[in-house]
Amino acid sequence: MKKYILLREEEIDRMSEDEQIEYYGRDILDSLNFQSSDENIQHGTVSVKEHSLDVARASIRISRFFHMRKKRRELIRGALLHDFFLYDWHIPAEEGEERKLHGFYHPGVALRNARKEFELSALEQDIIKKHMWPLTVIPPRYKESWVVTAADKYCSLRETLHLRKGRFEEKIKEIKEHGEGKKKP
Repeated sequence: MKKYILLREEEIDRMSEDEQIEYYGRDILDSLNFQSSDENIQHGTVSVKEHSLDVARASIRISRFFHMRKKRRELIRGALLHDFFLYDWHIPAEEGEERKLHGFYHPGVALRNARKEFELSALEQDIIKKHMWPLTVIPPRYKESWVVTAADKYCSLRETLHLRKGRFEEKIKEIKEHGEGKKKP
């Protein structure tokens, strides 16, 4: 196991967003389940992994703007795990699967999956469970949960409107031209 070097808040503030994500979320980034989320499309042409990293970066920017640095570690970890549902929500669900109403159910699925793999604080759990508010009826409890909720909405909108291109752009184009599962002529 790697040693966790404790840095002062001032040193962390001077780090780039990606360095902060690496510092606080190395175990999540190394997780095989998190890595596998790069194979599923989230919105537009962006993978779930790319989306989660974008939400973490946007959350850092928002928290910096509001001078929220006390709970930056939990903010980043919650942002990385907010969509840890581990399936492709674009594939039609089998009868009885929670995927049918993905927007409503995936926060609970993500939380269950994250609890199995990581030790989570109450704040991290709140971020994951309530990031889809107002679809999740109970609003976020913590400022950091509101930040991730806002960052998620911002990133999702950019991806859905194709203002943010992901690595699946060519795959989507090919599917539209030739259909799913068909080989090129």
